[in-house]
Amino acid sequence: MGIPPTSKEDDGRDRYTVPAIHDPSTGARIADSLLIAEYLEKAYPDSPKVFPNNTLPLQLAFVDAFMGQTIHLWNFIIPSSCLKLNPRSEEYYRRKGEKWYGKTVEEIAPKGEAAVAEWFKVKDGFGNLDAWYAKNGGKGPFLLGETASWGDIVVASHLIWVRIVSRAENQQWKDISSWNSGRCGGIAEALKNYEIVV
Repeated sequence: MGIPPTSKEDDGRDRYTVPAIHDPSTGARIADSLLIAEYLEKAYPDSPKVFPNNTLPLQLAFVDAFMGQTIHLWNFIIPSSCLKLNPRSEEYYRRKGEKWYGKTVEEIAPKGEAAVAEWFKVKDGFGNLDAWYAKNGGKGPFLLGETASWGDIVVASHLIWVRIVSRAENQQWKDISSWNSGRCGGIAEALKNYEIVV
């Protein structure tokens, strides 16, 4: 479709990722979530803003901090994700995860007492996230109160990922969505209408 690559593979080949869009009204072809969001905001100025009041730099700083606070979640979610993927995607995801961690996907998931300790780190990270959201003055579920922004979308996308890959018997989503008076469950629910792919 003529959409440019987002990066390079280790062997130098172009790497193509999703999400990606082709906007037939302008001819734009873009990949990468952030670039797509920036494009849509400029191309369609009358639509809702995800970077209101020129908050793009602050939103990026928030996302970076969020990723740092939730890094321990990946130890649980990468192995769970492999169980939900088709064989080709699972092979790719396994290869990438095992390269990042230097061990098999099965070894990534903590077990026994290590899992309990690691899950407390996940909870602490989400507690810090809750403290940041609490600074919105209680005026809504989002960072900016009643206005959803890029940071909220990134948080919600991770929450949706956890919800989807957690099996019904898995306690992970139940825990995360209930912590801090249900803050994360509320964020995911408030953005539920945007989960639809068109």
